Amino acid sequence: MGFALIGAVGFLDFLTGYEIAFSLFYLIPISLVTWLTGRRLGIVASLASAAVWLISDLAAGNSYSHPGIYAWNTLMGFGFFLIVTFLLSTLRKAMEHERELSHTDYLTGAVNSRFFFDLLEIEIDRSHRYEHPFTIAYIDIDNFKVVNDRFGHCIGDQVLRAVVKQARKHLRKTDVVARLGGDEFALLLPETDQDSAHIALSKLQSDIAAEMQQSNWPVTLSIGALTCVDAPHTAEELVRMADDLMYSVKRGSKNAIKCLTCTGGPLRPADIAP
Repeated sequence: MGFALIGAVGFLDFLTGYEIAFSLFYLIPISLVTWLTGRRLGIVASLASAAVWLISDLAAGNSYSHPGIYAWNTLMGFGFFLIVTFLLSTLRKAMEHERELSHTDYLTGAVNSRFFFDLLEIEIDRSHRYEHPFTIAYIDIDNFKVVNDRFGHCIGDQVLRAVVKQARKHLRKTDVVARLGGDEFALLLPETDQDSAHIALSKLQSDIAAEMQQSNWPVTLSIGALTCVDAPHTAEELVRMADDLMYSVKRGSKNAIKCLTCTGGPLRPADIAP
């Protein structure tokens, strides 16, 4: 559409004649192409606009005292278009970076709690529409305070980053890893039933435990996983239910996974008993 607009602007440039300056209007398609597709096609659009501008001038009967003036004017127009292209692409990258930072936990690189709840609400709506299951897992790091007290907060930060790194390594690109605060994390696993979630979480738990043992850090994971087949609840309710499952593990042996499938009703006390 952007390149079609360049042709349209060139045609209008030809109709208005060489006496009326029309170069500013080429910035409309150039800006459109740059903003929506990126710098590379923006440069191509700038080059195409400069060429169309030259052709329109020639077709309109504009003549100069020296042929080199055509080349000079075209190069000046192309340079002006390039400046706008680079400024727009830089601005777009900066805005995308700021938006990413607003969704990301600065320490671990996981998504933050606010963005996680937004994604969970979207997944709930998608589950209602297509009737596909999804799983959320609430993770708490066992003995994290011990690590901070014994080894220092720098090591504690390394533990948090290691958990996120392992989670991303074992999960799919469509899965979401979020830090909800402190040493608590949440996972969102779309299109995942209880059995599949348990397999993935067990592998993640065992590999993290092995990595922690290599560093002599007394860290394990307590995990509560809630698979939703029919989820009329809000994101806050589902996270609270998964949190209750996780705390039932904490009150028991720790270093374990408790999975449950939610079909729409509230959890019973027996469901969350240690």
